[in-house]
Amino acid sequence: MAGFRQGQCARAFGLTLLFATLFAAPVAAASAPGTHEGVASCGGSTCHGRLAPTGKTVRQNELITWQDTTSAAGTHSQAWQVLTRSRAQAIAQRLGLGRAENAKDCLGCHSEPAAARGSKFQISDGVGCEACHGGAGGWLVSHYAVNATHADNVKNGMTAMEDPRARANVCLDCHFGSARAGQFVTHKMMAAGHPRVSFELDLYSALQRHYDFDADYVKRKSLASGIKFWAVGQALAVERQLSLYGDGVHTNEGAFPQFYFFDCQSCHRRISDDPNAALTAEANPGRPLPPGTPPFNDENMIMLSAVAHVAAPGEGASFDAAAKAFHTAMAQSHDASAAAAQLAGAARSLANAMANHAFSRAESFAALDAVLSGAASRYTDYQGGAQAVMAADTLLNSLVAQGHVNRASAESLRPQINQLYAEVRDTSAWHPAEFRDAIRQLAGAVERLK
Repeated sequence: MAGFRQGQCARAFGLTLLFATLFAAPVAAASAPGTHEGVASCGGSTCHGRLAPTGKTVRQNELITWQDTTSAAGTHSQAWQVLTRSRAQAIAQRLGLGRAENAKDCLGCHSEPAAARGSKFQISDGVGCEACHGGAGGWLVSHYAVNATHADNVKNGMTAMEDPRARANVCLDCHFGSARAGQFVTHKMMAAGHPRVSFELDLYSALQRHYDFDADYVKRKSLASGIKFWAVGQALAVERQLSLYGDGVHTNEGAFPQFYFFDCQSCHRRISDDPNAALTAEANPGRPLPPGTPPFNDENMIMLSAVAHVAAPGEGASFDAAAKAFHTAMAQSHDASAAAAQLAGAARSLANAMANHAFSRAESFAALDAVLSGAASRYTDYQGGAQAVMAADTLLNSLVAQGHVNRASAESLRPQINQLYAEVRDTSAWHPAEFRDAIRQLAGAVERLK
């Protein structure tokens, strides 16, 4: 996150003879549609296993990027290996799960869920190619044919990851949760040591990127802007959050609500009997809640509201009304499922609106201003603040990528963005008033870019 994102050639690092032998092997015939053939099936030297990005159509060194342990791009390849380390083992022991690398509660996200597996599939590959691109049984052989088209591949089972809605739903399965086994991080897991889950579609996609946005890519797949990926990601995160909360399965954990859905710092605050101690909780203008009520985590709701009022004002107003009704229902009733369903539907509608919207230069700036200024009063809690910093980074980068802002001018704001990242680095050192001052100062600097 330290600099504006640019395509980088991933380095061939620490390759063994075994790796070279394995990934130079010819591609075997594919299995039935939906079968996950395994990472090795993608790694021939004429496919995606080259040591350098020298391919004519695609880089062809995608496997090297995926396994690069020196960058965020290699995170997915390490997902299963993480389970063998001390932190994961300690979490699993506290939860009584046995060995973490064998626990179904862990493997749903730390490996590649696949009902049908080919001969080269290995669980130790972690989150491999097909976790995102779809089981290759139906398209592995045909997708590199001379006359193959991307539309044919999608028809045969490849996931259209260039579609923000398709990508968001794939990523959210693990980076927020799903109804499938092993793809939901409970409050109990976090209490045992699992890190808090947070997600921003465009930023995370950029950190994992293994392809070039060149003319060929645009011709085959078209190209959505970063702000569109961000906006759709925010909308579908809200939709996923509310759908899971309202399904009746994930709502409670024993006698208590499932606190995974709530804002962590609303409860995890210092408690003092000193009569002169200052209150650390702040009222939030977007949530009509009485003091002491644990607030539902609204980090994505705040972002979605900000961009909706720019790109779809009518739907944005309806979304805000549904959000306030949901928060009210949470404070007044044991069953807020109807309000949750209404808000989820509003978010789903906004996801479709954002996916079909062409953001102009003025709208991109307006969305950024809405995040930095318009929504600033709502940054009373850590999680909303952290989401706002990622949004600022993403939207500035999108303006640069679309040619709306000179890269050097945007880079001049990097110290301020880095300072905001520092403000949200430590959850226990969160100072909302200072954060709001800092983000408003960034808004002033962005104004000068126009």
